[in-house]
Amino acid sequence: MTVVVPNWNGAGLLRSCLESLFDQVFEDFETLVVDNGSTDGSVEMLGSEFPEVRVVALKDNRGFSAAANLGVSESDSELVALLNNDTRQDPDWLAALVRAADAYPEAGSFATKMLDLEKHGVMDGAGDALRRSGLPYRLGHGETDRGHYEKPRPVFGACAAAALYRRDMLESVGPFDEDFFAYCEDTDLSFRAQLAGYTCRYIPEAVVYHLGGASSGGKRSPTATRLGTQNGINLLVKNLPAPLFPRLAPFMVAGQFSRLAMTARNFTGLRANLAGYAGALRLLPVMLRKRRAIQAGRKAPDEYISGLLRNSFRAANASMARRLRDAVSRRLGWPG
Repeated sequence: MTVVVPNWNGAGLLRSCLESLFDQVFEDFETLVVDNGSTDGSVEMLGSEFPEVRVVALKDNRGFSAAANLGVSESDSELVALLNNDTRQDPDWLAALVRAADAYPEAGSFATKMLDLEKHGVMDGAGDALRRSGLPYRLGHGETDRGHYEKPRPVFGACAAAALYRRDMLESVGPFDEDFFAYCEDTDLSFRAQLAGYTCRYIPEAVVYHLGGASSGGKRSPTATRLGTQNGINLLVKNLPAPLFPRLAPFMVAGQFSRLAMTARNFTGLRANLAGYAGALRLLPVMLRKRRAIQAGRKAPDEYISGLLRNSFRAANASMARRLRDAVSRRLGWPG
């Protein structure tokens, strides 16, 4: 097994990430860090403090997608785990994923239980979903950890901040889309995998603690907003089967208006969101070409994708309702 950790100017976070990674119960793995042209001494720190780690150092920042793809290509392992540098892992994380890979041979990827790095009682994620609006959603995000996510289950996809992938799936459906640079690249890969007949499984025993947004300046930073808007549109253009467009179009339009209204609260957010729309328009011919190849090779029938999305919508709605309730409870100081 290989664990790939993309890094960009995250020396302090990376040190903590690797220290917990080397405490894993499962020891039969190599660690490969792909550095995206860091200027904070990350590469030097790795050489002096973690000589056992294999490092691929790029001259500039090519984005998460390119770094992840390079890490996968530099490995010959059948199982490849991706890990953000702003994570710490439970000691049984890798062992639980290896057990899951043996138990669910039909799954091409595995999502992990992510908890907030600073507030361990708050969920960060339990697999990815798509909302009816077409906007990606991380199940469990912001919810108090009350045991809603303690059973293995099929999910739409895995958050690449901490996930396991089979090499044969990646070789079949293609790598992360480097035109995405960062954000939604994992949802796009999950959609392509589902279209090709590969399922994803959520594994609650595989626990990771995640900070989130460390490399992009935060979850609501201009970079995150621009790429989130741009790539949220790109993944639908590429992957959503044509027969499903008519019934979902009104919800997707409403979702974009909602996103626009949310980002319009300040000029910086609005400008970033509009830049995302412009980027999606610029990439539209490229995404349409990719769409033709993806849809031509699709194995999953419309009925399966329709059911998958319906279950995803319901899971996202339930998670969002619990998140809102928990946020209100925490603000008012009510007991959990």
